[in-house]
Amino acid sequence: MKAQWLYTRPIAHRGLHTDELPENSLGAFYNAIKHGYPIELDVRLTGDEKVVVFHDDSLGRMTGKDGYIGKISGDLDELKLLNAEKKPSEFSIPSFEETLEFVSGKVPLLIEIKNIGSVGTLERLTAQILSSYSGEFAIQSFNPYSVAYFKDNMPDVPRGILSCFFTKADLKGAIKRHTLKALKLNKVAMPDFISYAAENLPNKYVTKSKLPVLAWTVRSSEKAMQLSTVANNIIFENFIPKEY
Repeated sequence: MKAQWLYTRPIAHRGLHTDELPENSLGAFYNAIKHGYPIELDVRLTGDEKVVVFHDDSLGRMTGKDGYIGKISGDLDELKLLNAEKKPSEFSIPSFEETLEFVSGKVPLLIEIKNIGSVGTLERLTAQILSSYSGEFAIQSFNPYSVAYFKDNMPDVPRGILSCFFTKADLKGAIKRHTLKALKLNKVAMPDFISYAAENLPNKYVTKSKLPVLAWTVRSSEKAMQLSTVANNIIFENFIPKEY
């Protein structure tokens, strides 16, 4: 197996976030570092092609602002993240470079490439930024072609396919939903591991792949216990897990 850390320590989903430390913020990353957990985070492109750490395509849930992350440009400091109680936070949307400098190899990173469209700029810029990073990291994506980009351009980097039992609300097109659900493009992506939705495990597609499995997103110790025989590790939030 590549990157044993992927399977030996629970991974904090979007950092170890709390009501006071918003997800995907430097505060949540500091908290994960303090507790020694690897960090899962998301990267997206802004309108002026900056790589930033942010999950949603729209700004509303986390900033209270209208618009989309892919259309904004300029300084992000005005876009303060909000916590679960919708109180203003000191934390803004961090750039990917800022995040890497902050973490600086203290814990490993599991980086989700948030791209469901054409592969190109986000993958290229992410790889470029990572090329000078000395800490441990792996990448994952729902998009098999994003994963394939890293297979071709950063072949030594551990890479994973994200999947679940998609609904119509998640993804249009029954054939596309089944193709991704059933991991039928693994021959394109050549992943080292599978990240599959916890509520959809176990299933025949993951079992057939014979690859290590990460379960996301696990929100209780009871669920973690249930998954201990079907997943190699968990991506967690909202509780502090025991060693997996």
